[in-house]
Amino acid sequence: MTLRVALAQINPTVGDLAGNADLIVAAAAQAHTDQADVLLTPELSLTGYPIEDLALRPSFQDAVRVTLTTLAHTLAASGFGELVVIVGTLEQNDDNSSPHPLNAAAVVFDGQVHGIYAKHHLPNYGVFDEARYFAAGQSPLFVDLPQGRLAIAICEDLWQDGGPVQWARDAQADALLVLNASPYERSKDDARLALCVQRAQEANCPLLYVNLVGGQDELVFDGDSLVVNADGTLLARAPQFVTTQLTVDLPLDPHDLVPNTHAVALARPVRNRSEIPNPGIAASLTDEEETYRALTLGLRDYVRKNGFASVLLGLSGGIDSALVAAIACDGLGAENVFGVSMPSIYSSEHSVADAYDLAQRTGMAIRSVPIEPMVQAFHDHLDLTGLAAENLQARVRGMTLMALSNQEGHLVLATGNKSELAVGYSTIYGDAVGGFAPIKDVPKTQVWALARWRNEQSDPGPIPPNSIDKPPSAELRPDQRDTDSLPDYELLDQLLDAYVHADEGSASLIAAGYDADLVHRVITLTDTAEYKRRQYPPGTKISLRAFGRDRRLPITNRWRER
Repeated sequence: MTLRVALAQINPTVGDLAGNADLIVAAAAQAHTDQADVLLTPELSLTGYPIEDLALRPSFQDAVRVTLTTLAHTLAASGFGELVVIVGTLEQNDDNSSPHPLNAAAVVFDGQVHGIYAKHHLPNYGVFDEARYFAAGQSPLFVDLPQGRLAIAICEDLWQDGGPVQWARDAQADALLVLNASPYERSKDDARLALCVQRAQEANCPLLYVNLVGGQDELVFDGDSLVVNADGTLLARAPQFVTTQLTVDLPLDPHDLVPNTHAVALARPVRNRSEIPNPGIAASLTDEEETYRALTLGLRDYVRKNGFASVLLGLSGGIDSALVAAIACDGLGAENVFGVSMPSIYSSEHSVADAYDLAQRTGMAIRSVPIEPMVQAFHDHLDLTGLAAENLQARVRGMTLMALSNQEGHLVLATGNKSELAVGYSTIYGDAVGGFAPIKDVPKTQVWALARWRNEQSDPGPIPPNSIDKPPSAELRPDQRDTDSLPDYELLDQLLDAYVHADEGSASLIAAGYDADLVHRVITLTDTAEYKRRQYPPGTKISLRAFGRDRRLPITNRWRER
């Protein structure tokens, strides 16, 4: 017999219960058209993910329950009652044995919720229950259909030895269905596939992995839903960073199901149906394309889901603002991106020219606001010299952007990169202002790589070649270069990768051949810049150790590497 399963790679929004339910109904309509037996939705698809402290509110918990019940009725009333829909949702334990909200998968069929599998294992251990809990005293949850037995698992279950994978094998399940909300990180798709292959072989049955897609605050989800056969063969794979529906046929060997008290038996009729084409395996993306798409989707959804229509950013003619502008134009449309050139007495002619060249290449709007009169007004009342005088220019630019944002309603984009953020090479209330920082987790060397890759995708490319090739400079004093204050970015990024991502100490770095004085200088700059990073806007996470989300040091901290 053949089991037809549709995997709904959808983009829910946290807290939009009605809107998320509509996405599930739309997915069910497509699954019904495709004559699917089962529709599998991602982890917490009904609530959006991550919901963080929303999960603790009784009013939100109650609303989720009502929405789930209403969804079941809507699916039946829409003619999809015979479709088995596995819904990622939030569950609360009624018997008070566990006081915390629970991550759950609900089985919806024929207008009713027939079973719930609830568990923990989420990144937010402060909100979700740390003990594994199963609804109604159950252990695993299985769904028995005429075609065979389906085992249910949720995200982190897959990373744990034993658990639902072992239950699936012990119960002779015919397929393991896994609901996921797995955020994007570079090269994570390779790790996912390897894990799914391993778990399918351990469970001795096909494994169906569905994942969210879309941006949520600093996280971006890439989809990459996939189906692996019992022998580890990849049967189907969805593309990354797009909403889609993956429908597959699984040939199952008829056999008598071993009685199981944790199985929900659903009398779904088996009907003849037409064949469907194999969905195939989506082409892999290069590292640069994968990262660029993640950044574009992360920015687009942050803007869209937070109710903004347009963005505003300072255009210095440099590579960072040029890349951010290109990402914004690709993600939002050039008509919704507004740039401001803010030359000072130290700005070179090419900086202004490169900013206008960028605007012409992308089609975005640009205006010029010379800052020298405003800077001079401050100097007339303040006796500032040296670094304080240099930073005043950055702060006037920040004030200008925020004033225009306040007046015109644009979301301001900060354009700093991860290398600068690491060593504190930014000005609080200056270039650090804004509501979102698209390349906050992108090292400087990768900024150049992404810019070159993007220019190769169209003719002409959106980024002026001079912005890529010229030495980077903040232009806060005559003939300033970033290398006046920092080591060469290629060397700096190597050090930061070892220190920030791999947690190597100074002794290890020096033993690896790095100059001792440089090591101590970079580490000191990184450790003492934590207070700046805490005040930086949120930005799309693309690495395993993003500042603010994965790596946080105490601000008040006397530990120093020696």
